[in-house]
Amino acid sequence: MDYRIEKDTLGEMKVPADKYWGAQTQRSKQNFPIGGEKMPIEVIRAFAILKKSAAKANSDLGLLDKKKAEAIAYAADQIVDGKLDEHFPLVVWQTGSGTQSNMNVNEVIAYVGTEWLKEQGSEVTLHPNDDVNKSQSSNDTYPTAMHIAFVLKLEDHVLPAVKTLKNTMNEKMEAFQEVVKIGRTHLQDATPLTLGQEISGWHRMLEKSETMISESLDYVRDLAIGGTAVGTGLNAHPDFSEAVTKAIIEETGKTFKSAPNKFHALTSHDDAVHVHGALKGLAADLMKIANDVRWLASGPRSGIGEITIPANEPGSSIMPGKVNPTQPEAVTMATTQVMGNDAAIGFAASQGNFELNVFKPVIAYNFLQSCQLLEDAMLSFDERCVKGIEPNLEQIEKYLRDSLMLVTALNPHIGYENAAKIAKKAFEDDTTLKEAAIELELLSEEEFEKYVNPKEMTYPK
Repeated sequence: MDYRIEKDTLGEMKVPADKYWGAQTQRSKQNFPIGGEKMPIEVIRAFAILKKSAAKANSDLGLLDKKKAEAIAYAADQIVDGKLDEHFPLVVWQTGSGTQSNMNVNEVIAYVGTEWLKEQGSEVTLHPNDDVNKSQSSNDTYPTAMHIAFVLKLEDHVLPAVKTLKNTMNEKMEAFQEVVKIGRTHLQDATPLTLGQEISGWHRMLEKSETMISESLDYVRDLAIGGTAVGTGLNAHPDFSEAVTKAIIEETGKTFKSAPNKFHALTSHDDAVHVHGALKGLAADLMKIANDVRWLASGPRSGIGEITIPANEPGSSIMPGKVNPTQPEAVTMATTQVMGNDAAIGFAASQGNFELNVFKPVIAYNFLQSCQLLEDAMLSFDERCVKGIEPNLEQIEKYLRDSLMLVTALNPHIGYENAAKIAKKAFEDDTTLKEAAIELELLSEEEFEKYVNPKEMTYPK
């Protein structure tokens, strides 16, 4: 392999000739052979947005040559467009401040920007620290990049996926509004409702999760940039934070604000814990919905079987013809991982000492993985399962007709204890409620049919 020699304050390093990173990235690559999980590309691209915005702010404040700012912007745009992904090799399991990934971005931008300047006929070069990292520290850039990445991922990916699944649920809710079925509580028969009403509960879960995530996002709109090393803003212009924040808003089209207390912004990630809590709420709802779907579709002959779902692939390597609820299963596994991620984020946010939390990369990694899993799971569940849900009317009618809990409609007319006698006798004699009521001489056939109307029980007056 061909190498070139790069230098940093510790000396010389051999760097692969076809890679754009520098000595500090190479050192990290060699010093942290841990795991293999790469720093999320969303963080890298958020860093690029930040570096471009910081260069603009420094230039506008008279602290950075305009041509250098243009070169930084050019290189940053290449990163955002996904053209330089191969030049970000570092793993999550590095320094807890994310310093090496900050320097990885600084070095790649310096290299690419310098090459661009050469093409422009300029002899100016970019320095990764003095120019690209000007007025910044890893301690304020990494949490800023985290928050940019979180907002972009949630607003552009997770929330649209929630909306997609929610809209499908709404369609099913309306289509099945008149399909009367038996309800279940405690895994036991309960009073009737419509399939549309049952699905409306799922729809409302998604609707409410959507609102909770949207509202919680306000907490990660605060940006730490401008705090530099410990929150004091040393080596940064007093107007730098507001100027960078304004540039980031213009670049992303998203709402952000300069964190009012930079000491908090560097040392605490309670905001990420709070927002991920809303994601955990969504995960809990999706787990519940997926389990309901697979229970209601269980069978085909020995389960509940009140709905059918698409048969996407063979379900068994030994049992011919078996088809399993694989999409709901995938959702439940993904949501389990999200709940585990929530625990990891909570532990990580509680750590660090004094002026800096040093668990930032693991917070970013788990948060963004949760976002990706939820987005992918919802879209796949929607397309390959929920859109294909249909009622099994014959089975629904059978369970409804045989249910003992229809007796609840008799409470206002003959009292709870008499109604219980009817249910008990029907169960013990394996007869219908009507037959039991007549035999006990508590109701006539006409009275029973007047009082026990499953459809009317779903829309009580």
